[in-house]
Amino acid sequence: MTGRDEPAVLEDHVVLDVLAAPITPLDLLCATGTSYFGSPATPYVPGVQGIGTVGGRAVWFPTVAGMAAGDGSMAEKALARQQDLVFLPDDVPPVVMAALGLSAVAAHMALTWRGELSPGECVIVLGCGAVGQTAIQLARAAGAGRVVAAARSEAGRERAKRAGADAVIALDADDLAGQFREAAPDADLVLDPLFGPPAAAAAQALRPGGRWVNLGGSAGETCPITSSVLRSRSLRLSGYTNNELSPQQRSEAISTIAHLAARGALGVDHEVVPLADVADAWRRQSEGATRGRIVLVPR
Repeated sequence: MTGRDEPAVLEDHVVLDVLAAPITPLDLLCATGTSYFGSPATPYVPGVQGIGTVGGRAVWFPTVAGMAAGDGSMAEKALARQQDLVFLPDDVPPVVMAALGLSAVAAHMALTWRGELSPGECVIVLGCGAVGQTAIQLARAAGAGRVVAAARSEAGRERAKRAGADAVIALDADDLAGQFREAAPDADLVLDPLFGPPAAAAAQALRPGGRWVNLGGSAGETCPITSSVLRSRSLRLSGYTNNELSPQQRSEAISTIAHLAARGALGVDHEVVPLADVADAWRRQSEGATRGRIVLVPR
């Protein structure tokens, strides 16, 4: 990936010096042709987002790599549309911001814009990958009164505790719905990147009129929720995707995340790997054999 020619400047685009590029679930889906964008045209450089510099200033930038023709961020230099750049505070750590990126955007917007979180409310966060870790911290920053997290692995549960969850539930626990009801009685909001049986169990802890925001289906593309649970509690089930955000919404969310990261108030477990070792890093990220989100750095 470092052997590609330097990208040619296109109209309304800029060439950036890349500081850090994360390997994200979307990158893996795009490269394998299993995303809803279909199989990408090859060869191409992956990387749907990154941190770079232009004119001496640090920026967050997105790319269409794997979704449309063009190369991405996993290179020493990358091409991005000028209007998509989000300039970052001088003191934000590039690697930390790369690890947060669009996962933190999803957590932030799903909690606030779609989930309508209010101060004092109780939130259940399912899973403790990058979205789950940031959701716990962002719920705290937004004034949640109680945050209950759930994760399958012991390492995930430890991450949830470090992120600030009040209680952490094992997703393989007996009577999972009962565990949620005990830890989060009359919960106001479920933030759900998992779907499947875990989401069905968590939904049973929601109060009447409670909100359930789904961001993904890593535990199953279908969910065994009953009509009676939805109707008896008048639950509100909403879907969320970053793709529905306007450029202004995305830019504002990135700026919010960057300022929290600059203060040391937001971060996720991550591992820094030289770009030259991208092949091994890619394999380990796809197998889940990492210490968190892998972030590639040119040198």
